[in-house]
Amino acid sequence: MKQPVLSLRDLHIWYGSERGPVRAVDGVSLDLLPGETVGLVGESGCGKSTLGRGVLGLLPDGAGHAGEVSYGGRNILALKPKELAQLRGPDLGMIFQEPMTRLNPLMRISEHFEEVLRIHEPDLSKKQAKARALETLRGMGIPPTRYTQYPHEFSGGMRQRIMIALALVLRPAVVVADEPTTALDVLVEAQILRIIADLRRNFDTALLLITHNLGIVAEACDRVAVMYAGRVVEQGPAYDVTTKPAHPYSRELLRSTISLSTRELHSIPGAPPDLVSPPSACRFHPRCPNAMKVCAEQWPPTVTVGTARRSECWLHATEDIPAGLEAPLEREELAVAEEA
Repeated sequence: MKQPVLSLRDLHIWYGSERGPVRAVDGVSLDLLPGETVGLVGESGCGKSTLGRGVLGLLPDGAGHAGEVSYGGRNILALKPKELAQLRGPDLGMIFQEPMTRLNPLMRISEHFEEVLRIHEPDLSKKQAKARALETLRGMGIPPTRYTQYPHEFSGGMRQRIMIALALVLRPAVVVADEPTTALDVLVEAQILRIIADLRRNFDTALLLITHNLGIVAEACDRVAVMYAGRVVEQGPAYDVTTKPAHPYSRELLRSTISLSTRELHSIPGAPPDLVSPPSACRFHPRCPNAMKVCAEQWPPTVTVGTARRSECWLHATEDIPAGLEAPLEREELAVAEEA
């Protein structure tokens, strides 16, 4: 068995507000193995990007945190800024959304790569740095003839591939990819999926893939973690989660996915909760079609489903429900719970 290259243990991240702390990540535990791709999915506002940035210690001033993000036996969140800067790039890489906002429009692509390599691998000669950059770009389908061009001379898909190349040129052990295919057409999306598949084969890179696209998860991921209101409510092998979801939220997300077989649109009633004052007990119970009285009163246990999945839901621990709380939560009670 491989040992995790990255481990999250009871991770909490919150932001200050006039109404109180916004609990964007609220007790997440997750492992990432070498060469593994883990998809992190959920609705907007559930805490996915905050978790991804927390993994790299890229939290804004004023954000609070507790728990551990362990890499190489060190807690990333406890490191000093200088120590963190040394890890980012050679060990921990990040692919951001909207590459045009991340590439300096006044710098050529060659200068972006030279800067990254000069800072993190100062012993490389200029010739070696150029060879490394061109090799990485070639793997992304960017020809050497375009090495000295500016960002505005590339299409959106090519800029995204350049961003991926910048994250990989230092050959990091872990890469966090935040919506790498956002706003791209399906042909470019397919190219990037192939690149993601090549990461494990060529670099043995562990990838945390943050996305809304469940099709990408089924295609490119080994495991998937489903996030709702700051919690990971289900995690397990991608095939199992996407074909036989154990948590009602996972099931509703999949039902909302559009495919060639879709005959009518489906959406999850209501909206994600306020993370300043989330619902009591199970956070999904105001929107859950399977909610029971216990769901509104007691925190659900984390139950192993099958051999490799974990789900945070009372549906898989019915024998532990206290007497009198196993009855379905009536719609009137759901409405009251949602207002609360």
